[in-house]
Amino acid sequence: MIIQAKGITKVYNPDKIPVHALNGVDLTIEEGEFTAIVGPSGSGKTTLLNIIGGLDQPSDGEVWIRDKNISEMSDNKLIDFRKNNIGFVFQAYNLIPVLTARENVGFVMLLQNRSKEERDQRVMELLKAVGLEDKIDKRPSELSGGQQQRVAVARALAPKPAFILADEPTANLDSASTTNLLDIMARLNKEEKVTFIFSTHDQRVIDRARRVVTLVDGKIDSDERRADKSSDL
Repeated sequence: MIIQAKGITKVYNPDKIPVHALNGVDLTIEEGEFTAIVGPSGSGKTTLLNIIGGLDQPSDGEVWIRDKNISEMSDNKLIDFRKNNIGFVFQAYNLIPVLTARENVGFVMLLQNRSKEERDQRVMELLKAVGLEDKIDKRPSELSGGQQQRVAVARALAPKPAFILADEPTANLDSASTTNLLDIMARLNKEEKVTFIFSTHDQRVIDRARRVVTLVDGKIDSDERRADKSSDL
């Protein structure tokens, strides 16, 4: 078990017109899962992902990542913890425009004070894994949307995090790019045991997930585990 969310509640604007985004969510994620968190707009899935990732704080409840309660961490400790333990892939890619693919992927490792030799080796390994070894010196503006998102996946993997949180990672991609990205993520999940947790509306992501957690009105409505289909990929 790498993630345990206990009684997660999130209320926005509690002193004015309160909005209850999450209402007592309990969720456990095991190492190696390929899980989609789904639900209608306003169901709380992005809020839950942000709280698991330490980007937002719950109004009540706790999030444990392995043996650490991140809900009790100071801002500075949480920043360091995220940097070393959690990888993020966002809908809008969030690459640094002035940096090349090589530099974007290596940026977190630079913040971790990894050696140049270690950074260079890891960057090339990851860009090869996502099929972009020929784009290492291209900036985001020189890459397609699908290529940018593959750089974002490589960047998320660079510090060898405990898990990857992917918030609507295919929302801005065409069908071919989505299939390619999901193939890469599924392969990394199968071969390297990388844990992926998605927040998504995309049926293509949902169809590939081995676990689908459905939120409705800030609560878990269903939690479906499926047979491993990776041999069919």
